[in-house]
Amino acid sequence: MIPMSALRRCVKDALDYIKTQRDVTEAEVFVSANGNLTARLNYTSHIPSNGVEEPKSVELVGVGIRVAFNTPEGVKTGYGSEASDLSVEGAKRALDKARLGAVADREYVSLPNPQGVHPSMRNYHDPKIMRLTGSGLAEAAWETVERALDVFSSSEDLLNVAGSPEGVRSLGLILGGDVVFLQERVAIGSTHMARILTDESTLVMSLATAMVEQQLGKGTGCFVSSRMADLRGQAGAEAARNAISSMNGRRVAGGAYRVVLGPQPVTELLEWVLMPSLDLGAFHSNMSMFQGRFGQQVASEQLSLYDDGSAPNLAASKGITDEGLPTGRVDIISNGRLTGLLANHYEQQRILHDPQGREKLGVDPVSVAQGIAPKNGFRTGRGGGRNFESPPGTTPTNLIMEGRDSYNRQQLLEMVGDGLYIGRIWYTYLINGVSAGDLSGTVVGDSYIVKNGRLAAPIKPNTLRLNDNIGRVISSILGIGAERTGVVRWSSDQITWAPEVVVPDFRVDDIAEYMESVYS
Repeated sequence: MIPMSALRRCVKDALDYIKTQRDVTEAEVFVSANGNLTARLNYTSHIPSNGVEEPKSVELVGVGIRVAFNTPEGVKTGYGSEASDLSVEGAKRALDKARLGAVADREYVSLPNPQGVHPSMRNYHDPKIMRLTGSGLAEAAWETVERALDVFSSSEDLLNVAGSPEGVRSLGLILGGDVVFLQERVAIGSTHMARILTDESTLVMSLATAMVEQQLGKGTGCFVSSRMADLRGQAGAEAARNAISSMNGRRVAGGAYRVVLGPQPVTELLEWVLMPSLDLGAFHSNMSMFQGRFGQQVASEQLSLYDDGSAPNLAASKGITDEGLPTGRVDIISNGRLTGLLANHYEQQRILHDPQGREKLGVDPVSVAQGIAPKNGFRTGRGGGRNFESPPGTTPTNLIMEGRDSYNRQQLLEMVGDGLYIGRIWYTYLINGVSAGDLSGTVVGDSYIVKNGRLAAPIKPNTLRLNDNIGRVISSILGIGAERTGVVRWSSDQITWAPEVVVPDFRVDDIAEYMESVYS
């Protein structure tokens, strides 16, 4: 990867040049170098395959400049970027783009002024990931495949079906997915900052899907960490175990069930459905389902939810945001009360200066400034990483759900009694807009019928669709598990540390019946 010294030099040279421009009132220079090393998993027992395919690496490096210009029409702001050129000439082109695209923004206050602040963490990344080569990537992918094959070959359930060890392969064993390493380096400076700030972060993630094709078994596995030594092929083994346990799944009739939502569905519902309403920008735009309810009860007292980008042992932690501000903990929901919102600097400043800010939040924004502190200003990239090509948005880091009381899985299943365990969903989205909170998603695997507090039988994949409301779901939570699992969505580097959650009267529809009603 490009050394940090080159990123520092680019920031310094760009700022030196920008300071000679008479129309610039303030400016920020952000430089990033991201490495993405990915290997695809592609094993099939009954069709010739390579097992591991497409080990590849992509590096994206460049400079982004955010500027406020003094013009005859007043202050205008713009953003420009330039890829693959860290020279002064590259910075000049980025500045020219910012000037060309500058617009008047009546809600603009200022760029961040992180004078005197220090990163929340230093030297927390894994240098082994920073030095990773193609052979190391391939080895990690093969370990994931081999762990899955070990589970398949040692399974008594598969042996009983196939009749012999040789016959197990004929059942159609499949493993797909990927192993991804992210290498992130950033440097940032501005006309407000006395020194250039830098940060290095790493992430390893593996997502795997396994199938026993002849028995209609499908299972998934996920693993995340910031350190290479933690990766031991766990996602492959988990996916294979789940595929075996879900063989010969049954259909379930549509209806309202008491359910356990596993960590992956909890993550999907949080990230795709709930979090858009817990972004400060949504309140400013009057889009949140919790408009005007800051400080009020919005969920079950069982639920607490926070984001912490400074937790030293969690995989998505960062030393600074992509605005040069320290990361930290934001308590979003505390025992059911709305106590904080994710924000970047721009969003915080404009709500603080908004004449309707009190009406939009339900409280004076100045009185809850710490609850809306700009600790989540990140520039998310394509396929993960910190991307110079865009100005900061608002993105979670380590999103953590906790329960007021502590339950293990068996206690949660007993709380359900007769119902469903929903272990994996996909194609999850909002219906009727953010403020309505209506949700939909498809159950695709790792799910079971629950009888008398026990997992009784697997549910056939792709036969149930979720149709409920996230406000109702979080308000009716009965119990939250004590154990949390790190879950990451593909093409993302935000992580949800999710427990299992019990919800009553959760609405699901039989997909065949649902489609008949849609087209009738």
